[in-house]
Amino acid sequence: MDEIILEKRQVNSILKSNLSLNTKKLYIESYGCQMNFSDSEIVASILDKNGYKTTRNLEESDLILLNTCSIREKAEFTVRNRLKSFKKLKKQNPKLIVGVLGCMAERMKESLLEEEKLVDLVVGPDAYRDLPNLLEEVEGGQKSVNVLLSREETYAEISPVRLDNKGVSGFISIMRGCDNMCSFCVVPFTRGRERSRSPLTIVAEARELYSQGYKEVTLLGQNVDSYRWNINKKGEKIDPNTSTTIFYELLEKVAHVANDLRVRFSTSHPKDMTNEVIHVIKKYKNICNYIHLPVQSGSSNILKKMNRGYTKEWYLNRIKAIREIIPDCAISTDIITGFCGETDKDFNETLDLMNKVKFDFSYMFFYSERPKTLAERKFTDDIPTEIKKSRLQKVIDLQKIHSIENNESSIGKIMEVLVEGTSKKSPLEYSGRNDENYKVVFPKENSKIGTYVNVKIERCTSATLIGKIV
Repeated sequence: MDEIILEKRQVNSILKSNLSLNTKKLYIESYGCQMNFSDSEIVASILDKNGYKTTRNLEESDLILLNTCSIREKAEFTVRNRLKSFKKLKKQNPKLIVGVLGCMAERMKESLLEEEKLVDLVVGPDAYRDLPNLLEEVEGGQKSVNVLLSREETYAEISPVRLDNKGVSGFISIMRGCDNMCSFCVVPFTRGRERSRSPLTIVAEARELYSQGYKEVTLLGQNVDSYRWNINKKGEKIDPNTSTTIFYELLEKVAHVANDLRVRFSTSHPKDMTNEVIHVIKKYKNICNYIHLPVQSGSSNILKKMNRGYTKEWYLNRIKAIREIIPDCAISTDIITGFCGETDKDFNETLDLMNKVKFDFSYMFFYSERPKTLAERKFTDDIPTEIKKSRLQKVIDLQKIHSIENNESSIGKIMEVLVEGTSKKSPLEYSGRNDENYKVVFPKENSKIGTYVNVKIERCTSATLIGKIV
């Protein structure tokens, strides 16, 4: 009997040794929105169960995956150049597999695989479970593609491999896809229709992150406010024996995980930003006083063309509600200049809205026509590039003025800051964010990454608050 047990132990030891020898290296890069970074962690988890361990060393990788963004032409240009840079590695290691994931996958599969022969593998956002099978096909000498969209896939039960070694702030995907059909946006065509995860799995993931030492979670979705669980498209309950959960109720559930676990969310659509959500933010200290509310344009005429579902006046009323309920809430936005048919008057409406709101931060771009969108089919991209860029620069300059004004109003205040890591500019300083999502830099002293510290703000730049621990 002892001999049999010994033999089994020897066999197990050999199997473990072989498994270790057969472990392959996955190198993954993410571009674009936070949703892509979250998806990369799901991909890493799926491949981890199939013998791939993540590496930050490109040269030692057996598999390189780029998780791509298709929201703007510049993002696609960046990814193409990155793929071309891998040709040298492929020559050095003929067995190296290069693949593209995410939003560029469906739109550019033929170009990437056949015309330019830059990749071996193309996988859409809803097909990540199929990666092990697709990799087998590639290893057998074939090119592999799966870009099918799903009405059900949420990857709800997959525990992501956290790629951020700091372990301070984690992402939780609560829903996928988008039903809004904004005329400029390619997301509904690359990520499909909206579907939400069970709140039980979301809360469980938040608890798991907290147990691992994370101090902040961000709930992610193309449109988090439209989160619905157990409701069909007609507004009917799928199962009459279960209760319905909508976004503000989900926020409460996650806030209850732990008092010192910060909760953020992104991205919101103005038409779905209800007073109930705003009141829940106010109610819980650990839900951050920060709302990202993309306006895109300050012109009601352009907003109608964009199919945004609101006017300038309606948007300003939502801002008014936020400021009345949460006076110290930070608000950021997205702005696009040079959309189809935008006149000087339309553009000045955008500047006027910015002056009325004085956003804390803005993500600003000039319009880039995307294939398959309503705007491409229905409108003419008639604003010259130089005008688009000139208007964008005016938006950037105005936002910089507002950011400095907002930052200067923080001088002298004491803020609770979550320490995220060493400052990029000095090894003697830490950086972190306060409740309103402002970046704060301060001398390290005795503080540690992943803890909260009180920092008195002494000075600022347009992008950063600078102070010292008190």
